[in-house]
Amino acid sequence: MNDNDLAVTCHAVRKHFGEGEARIEALRGVDFDARFGELTFLVGPSGCGKTTLISVIAGLLDRTGGDLMVLGERPDDLSDTGRVLFRRKHLGFVFQQYNLLPSLTAAENVAVPLLAAGSPRKEAVRRSKELLSRLGLDRRVDAFPSTLSGGQQQRVALARALVHEPRLIVCDEPTAALDHANGEAVMQLLAEHAVHPDRAVIVVTHDARVFHYAESIAHMDDGRIVDVRPQGASSSSLKERLA
Repeated sequence: MNDNDLAVTCHAVRKHFGEGEARIEALRGVDFDARFGELTFLVGPSGCGKTTLISVIAGLLDRTGGDLMVLGERPDDLSDTGRVLFRRKHLGFVFQQYNLLPSLTAAENVAVPLLAAGSPRKEAVRRSKELLSRLGLDRRVDAFPSTLSGGQQQRVALARALVHEPRLIVCDEPTAALDHANGEAVMQLLAEHAVHPDRAVIVVTHDARVFHYAESIAHMDDGRIVDVRPQGASSSSLKERLA
């Protein structure tokens, strides 16, 4: 594998919380790769370190050991401001808790990354509404988060992560609160994003219904990657499926 094919490279990455008797080793020397043009799944039992790992990859947590490359950059080489700008431009993160702004409508929440990048408000909201429509929320674009169901909030959060077309999307259980039809719509969008040769998608999931979308599945347990298996999906087959 050519290093230029890798969107993310983790080598012996470690992360602990607390000190002394309260210290918890969340990541115990993780080796993990995600390739451009692919949708990579990260699976394993609850508490094994999956969310911690993707939070380290996305720059939301600092690792305590090992080496990390993201989109050709070493986060350690960037200033604090540089890291923020790098995440804003190149990364999209879908949280389990959604983290929507309560005072903004669904469309306005989705438009936030575009507005932060300097897009005119009218254009940002238009693009947001188009994306929400693709996720079955065309009648809820002007609704506030408090009036949306959990599944609807999850789709708004996904649209917010995708709207600025980042090079790396990291998702934590994006289909957990969705029925089959809406889960398929979400995975279709993620797959479309992943087939681009300069983009990658990493998905943490327990949802076996969507495993067929993955090009590789990394199995995690007790803070380590214990197995990586290629799946039947490939960039070419995904392109054919999405055509």
